[in-house]
Amino acid sequence: MIPKEAEPGNDTAGLLFYLYGPGKRDEHEDPHLVAAWDSGIPDPGRSEDFSIPDLAMLMDAPVRALLGKKPPLHVFHVPVRNAPTDRVLTDAEWARVAREMMHAAGIAPDSDDQGCRWVAVRHAADHIHIVATRAREDGRQPDTSWSKLRMQEAARRFEVEFGLRRLTHGDGTARKWPKTGEAEKAERRGLSENPRKTLQRVVREAAATAASDADFFERLATAGLRVKKRIAPDGHVTGYSVALPGDRNRELKPVWFPGTRLAADLSLPRVRERWSGPPVNTSVTPAAMWRAAAEKVAAAADQLGAGGLHEGAGDVAALGDLIAVSAVVAPYLVRSQMRRAAYEFERAGRAPSARQMEGQARELYRESSYVLSRSVSTVGRNDTVAALGFLLALVTAVQASQRWHDAQEHRAQAEAAGRAGRLLHEAVEVTTGANAARAYRPRSKRGAVSKGSGRRAAAAPSARLMSGVVQEAVADHAREVLADPAWPALRAQLVEVEKAGEDPAEVLATVAARRELTSADSVAEVLVWRLEGWRRQRSSVDVASGRATPAAPAGSQGRSGPASKQGTPQSARQTPGEEQQRKGPKQGR
Repeated sequence: MIPKEAEPGNDTAGLLFYLYGPGKRDEHEDPHLVAAWDSGIPDPGRSEDFSIPDLAMLMDAPVRALLGKKPPLHVFHVPVRNAPTDRVLTDAEWARVAREMMHAAGIAPDSDDQGCRWVAVRHAADHIHIVATRAREDGRQPDTSWSKLRMQEAARRFEVEFGLRRLTHGDGTARKWPKTGEAEKAERRGLSENPRKTLQRVVREAAATAASDADFFERLATAGLRVKKRIAPDGHVTGYSVALPGDRNRELKPVWFPGTRLAADLSLPRVRERWSGPPVNTSVTPAAMWRAAAEKVAAAADQLGAGGLHEGAGDVAALGDLIAVSAVVAPYLVRSQMRRAAYEFERAGRAPSARQMEGQARELYRESSYVLSRSVSTVGRNDTVAALGFLLALVTAVQASQRWHDAQEHRAQAEAAGRAGRLLHEAVEVTTGANAARAYRPRSKRGAVSKGSGRRAAAAPSARLMSGVVQEAVADHAREVLADPAWPALRAQLVEVEKAGEDPAEVLATVAARRELTSADSVAEVLVWRLEGWRRQRSSVDVASGRATPAAPAGSQGRSGPASKQGTPQSARQTPGEEQQRKGPKQGR
C-alpha cells in the first residue's frame, strides 16, 4: 500500500470534478464516496440534491472563515494505492484506511471533533483519493510536518492486517517509480514501457559490463541513448544524464534523467564502484562460456557473504549485475523470464549497508558477467542445452542471496530475491522442456499420421481424459498432481500438445524424466513450465522448417522462435521493451 502525498493546490471543486469525472481516457469507473469527515455527508455522485460544488463549498467553509492569513495552497490530496497483485479491498476497508491516513497525517486526529474536513473518493478497484482542506474547525491550521512518514507507517500496518504485499521504506533502496505523467505519455506514444524503465534497464546493462568511464559512456551511446556528462571546473566528470531519442517535454526539449534519479546504484560514483577492483580475467573461449560462467557462479554462491556484512553487500550487488547481463544473452525461449527476474532482483542487489568491493564472490560474479557479455557475439544465443547448467547455478546463487538477506533482516531485499528466484526456476524448467523437445524421438504412433508432416493427426481434445494421461505418464506423482491448484493449467498444456499432433502421455513422460521432480514444491507447476518449453521449441522447429507459423505462447512475453533470418514474424519475436528499443535505444553490447 502506497500513500503518496501530492502537491498542494487551491481548487477544491476542480479536483473533485476530476475525481468524479471520466478521467483523462475514461479510466474512472463508478466514482463514489467511501468516507468523509462527517458520516452524514451525501455522495454527490449518487445524489440528485447534492452536487460537487455543494461538497466543495462545505469543505472550503473553514478556510473562508479563517480570521488571519489564509493558506495560499489549502487543498491536501493523497492517493492511496495497492499493488496490482493485491486483493481488492471493500469500500468499508478503504474507509478505514482513509480515516487512519487522516489521523496519521494530522489532518483529522481521532477523537478530535475540531479537525479538518476531508473526503475519500474511489473510482478504481485498487486505490482511493483523499481530499482535505487545511483549516481546522477551531480556526487553526493542522500540523502536517510528519504526515508522509506517519502515513507510510500506517500503510505498513494495513499491509499486515489486510494481507497485502508488504513494502519497506526508509532504507534508501526502493526503486525509482515513474511519475503519473511519464506513464501517461508512454501510453499516448504507444510504448510498451515508460522511458524511465527503459533507461534503467539499458544503463544497468551498460554498467554491469563496462570496465571504465570511457567504456561505460561508449556503451550508452552504442545502445542509442543521448548522454550528457556533468564536468567539474577541474575537468573531471562528476555525473551524467541520459535521455531517449524522441522523448521531449512541452518545450520540445529532451527529457533528461540523471543516473541517481534512475536508481540509487546508478549514480556515477556507484557505477564506478563496479570497476574499482582488480582487472577481470576473461580468458575463456566463446564455446565454453556457459560452462565457465556456471562454474564461477556455483563457486561464488558458496562464498556469498562469508566475509561479513559489508562484503556481502558487494556480493549481492555484483550478482544483480550478472542477472542483468544474463537477461541480455539468455536463449530466446527464456528471455522474458530472465528479464523479469533481473527486474525483480534489482532491489535485492541494493543492500542497505556499506559495501566492500573486494570480496571473492563479487570477483567471481564480475568474471561471469564479462565472460557472458564478451562471448555472446561469437556463439549462438539460443543454445538452451549449454545454458541450462548456468541457469541452475544462478538459481542456487539467488537462493544464497536470499538466505543472506534473511540473516541480515533485510526483509524487502529477501522478498525481492525470492521473486527473482521463482522466475529463474521457471526459466530452468522451460529450458528443460525445450531440451527434451530437441532430443525427442517418438516411440510410437498411436494415431493416423497426417500427410507430409511426420506427425500423427490431432485427436479431439476430449478423446482422452487428461487425468488418465497423468496417471499413465507420471504414476508416482499422479495423486499429487491432480490435487494441485496448477492442475487446470497442466491439463490445458496437455490439450495443446494433443492438438499439435503429439501423444500427450509420451510427451509428459519425456519431460518428467528429464530432471527429478521429488524436490519440487509443486510438481504440476513444474510440468506446466516444462511443457511450455516443449511447445516453444517445437514451434520454433516448425517455423524453421516452414511447416507452420506459431502464435506466441499463452502468457508469455518472450520470443517463440529463432532470429529473423529464419522467417519468424516480427509480432511473434517481440520481447518486452523491444518496441521502445526500436524507437529509442538499441540493444547494448
